[in-house]
Amino acid sequence: MTKIDTSSPENVLPTPSHTVGPFYGYSLPFRGGEEIAPVGHPDTVTVHGYVLDGAGDPLPDALVEVWGADPEGNVPTADGSMRRDPATGGYLGRNGVEFTGWGRIQTDADGHWYVRTLRPGARGLSAPYLSVCVFARGLLVHLFTRIYLPGDPAALAADPLLAQVPEDRRDTLVAAEERAGTYRFDIRLRGEGETVFLEYK
Repeated sequence: MTKIDTSSPENVLPTPSHTVGPFYGYSLPFRGGEEIAPVGHPDTVTVHGYVLDGAGDPLPDALVEVWGADPEGNVPTADGSMRRDPATGGYLGRNGVEFTGWGRIQTDADGHWYVRTLRPGARGLSAPYLSVCVFARGLLVHLFTRIYLPGDPAALAADPLLAQVPEDRRDTLVAAEERAGTYRFDIRLRGEGETVFLEYK
């Protein structure tokens, strides 16, 4: 057994580094996480974009979680986003009928993500939005933000949260409509055009 004299700084060995991660690809992603809307539902919308780091480079190993109300503004209570087979413990996937309102999406090799969900209805004084949680390399704590869907300028102007955001940064929370039912929303973690992130207390 080797003994080290720690009374002298020259003899102190550095502490080995520890790997923080991310290890998301191991067990957090699940098949069909991006397909939240029930099959064939008429109010389905697609939101897609990229998760970008401070240099503007896409992150191929980020996770995006999305929660949303149903078209009437109600918070879904149906179980089933990650249903398991009680006999085998394997993953069954959604049943394709009930709306759970929640999904988890892993970015692809190009840093791209997408979700197909139902257009959320307004809740209280808030304009319709999707809640988002982002996990990515370099983040020791996940980040929260919102995706507001365009189309109702009066509702966006009256939204209590958007009203607290400086006017020149509000557009980082509003998706761009590419065509009917399809929206683009890039999540910029740092740098120019950084997405506004929220802190819940």
